Amino acid sequence: MKLLVTGVCGFVGSTLVVELKRRLEGVEIIGVDNLSRPGSEANRGLLKKHGVRLVHGDVRLASDLESLPKTEWVIDAAANPSVLAGVAGATSSRQLLEHNLGGTMQLLEYCKHHAAGIIMLSTSRIYSARRLSDLPVEVQGLAFVPRFPAINEPGFSERGVAENFSTQFPLSLYGAAKLASELLILEYGSAFDFPVQINRCGVLAGAGQFGKPDQGIFSFWIHSYCHKRPLKYIGFGGAGHQVRDCLHPADLATLVATQLKCPERAGKTLNVSGGTASATSLAQVSEWCRARFGAHPIGSVAALRPYDVPWLVLDSTRAEAEWNWRPAIKLEAILEEIARHAEAHPDWLEISSDT
Repeated sequence: MKLLVTGVCGFVGSTLVVELKRRLEGVEIIGVDNLSRPGSEANRGLLKKHGVRLVHGDVRLASDLESLPKTEWVIDAAANPSVLAGVAGATSSRQLLEHNLGGTMQLLEYCKHHAAGIIMLSTSRIYSARRLSDLPVEVQGLAFVPRFPAINEPGFSERGVAENFSTQFPLSLYGAAKLASELLILEYGSAFDFPVQINRCGVLAGAGQFGKPDQGIFSFWIHSYCHKRPLKYIGFGGAGHQVRDCLHPADLATLVATQLKCPERAGKTLNVSGGTASATSLAQVSEWCRARFGAHPIGSVAALRPYDVPWLVLDSTRAEAEWNWRPAIKLEAILEEIARHAEAHPDWLEISSDT
């Protein structure tokens, strides 16, 4: 089997290909990356060690993809992954849409030409930020918990947010681009008869992730705490009660490896996450860090950022039913893996910083 993996030098892309090499005998992987993300160069040696052929290219450019050989599958792990992209920070709205939507279009033309299947790594942020923000929550311990008996929202239960939860705007420009990409992928697969699979991922985390406040939050928080850097809770009263789930990309690789071997079963859109078992708040992560590293003061900003939500945990029941998949790596193990990486790489945040 021959695969093309985009965004291969990123945290998810590089971890995914290493894990797929372990799971798929004889697999040949070509990786493409524009190396625009600070820190991505650090993964070139790892990829070479595992026999991945790396091509310096940009998925937005048809000419870069036209020179690539035929493969059986494309795994799309290339994206600007920040929910604030296009509205805050250095990335413009045009850059975001060209990369996260325009890049998808170019990859689909590649798939059409070579009759290659595509697996898209999508995001939990395609779900309605407004509907999520309007869910009633209360504080229990150090975390928000939805008032489940008071909620009558399709696609929402004590297991979390399911695939039929509202995708009504506002989502974020990032979420809208990913949702549009999902629709485009499904249409291309139907029109040109090649297998497609969409995996909507929860927060992916693990050692080696490039951490920032708006992306890679678990890595950013633990690295910053370990080395006594300034930290602050933002929004919702500035107490750190907002909750997300956590998934290691090795668990994602287990599912993707199975999907690659069964193209006839493709076509479903699935949530892929750690679920409620891995759900945690920033305040709870801080308590974990305090026990692991000692005390460290954390500041507070009460004002919300755009698209912040109090509780977002994905329900992966459908992935379990369709593929007999469930995550094996527990939250504690993911946090500990990041902590050890932080201790071994005190300069990691500088390596992966834009400044």
